[in-house]
Amino acid sequence: MSQPVIGFIGLGIMGKPMAWNLLKAGYTLVVHNRSRAAVNELEKEGAKAAGSPREVAERSEVVITMLPDSPDVEQVVAGDRGVFQGAKPGTLLIDMSTISPVVARRLAAEAEERKLEILDAPVSGGEAGAINATLSIMIGGKTSAVERAMPIFQVLGKNVVHIGEAGAGQVAKAANQVVVGLTIAAVSEALVLATKAGVDPAKVRQVLLGGFAQSRILDAHGQKMLERNFKPGFRIRLHEKDLSIALATGKEYGVPLLLTAVVDQMMNSMKATGRGELDHSGLVTLIEEWAGTELGQRKDK
Repeated sequence: MSQPVIGFIGLGIMGKPMAWNLLKAGYTLVVHNRSRAAVNELEKEGAKAAGSPREVAERSEVVITMLPDSPDVEQVVAGDRGVFQGAKPGTLLIDMSTISPVVARRLAAEAEERKLEILDAPVSGGEAGAINATLSIMIGGKTSAVERAMPIFQVLGKNVVHIGEAGAGQVAKAANQVVVGLTIAAVSEALVLATKAGVDPAKVRQVLLGGFAQSRILDAHGQKMLERNFKPGFRIRLHEKDLSIALATGKEYGVPLLLTAVVDQMMNSMKATGRGELDHSGLVTLIEEWAGTELGQRKDK
């Protein structure tokens, strides 16, 4: 069976390496992005450029979107010159953005009316996961559409799970972002506490990695905090957006998310003080500010 032509819309920190991995796997790619630089880069590798989301859909059998937020996805998919206007019946739409489950379900209902298949398939793993094709992919939608998309997902990720019906992938991603955000805050507090108490935070991280507190966040993000490497793999402003989605979902279903609300406000403070473009590990700078100390690699005296 021949590979479908894939349209890819949204070539940011995550989208560009994902599109590149599809090209390397031999897929024909039609790409579109708000800024042109990433499109030009992928064109040099064999991708074909399109002038609008509608044109992407007209030239593709599968359309993937990887966009910042719910309004962006709604505009690109259902707006003027959007995907819905160009998609032929039977086209498969895969939204890999992180958006509201309510929006995901609304788009799924409209897609069904138009005789299109649609999946919400947000991802976790950050820029490194996108580059290395090791993303965790959480899927909501019909089983038939998941089976059709599975060869594509297997190019992009390693942990691919069909969670349930439309919107279920976005609910899983909200849960993921709650755990990641709260853990980043906990690691930040722990390492700043060690520093302020006169203890080497690098050694504290090292010993915690061998115990019950071990986590991928402590490992990867803890190291970034120690190195003060806040080059964005996933920006604070986007994580704050994701926590806002989780809080809205909690309100919709009557689930109090008290700790999530606190971390959401911490990230909102980072945005308000001009630090929203930092990697989410940069949340440690807020704890440092409150504690009046700066985390850093300490040397034995």
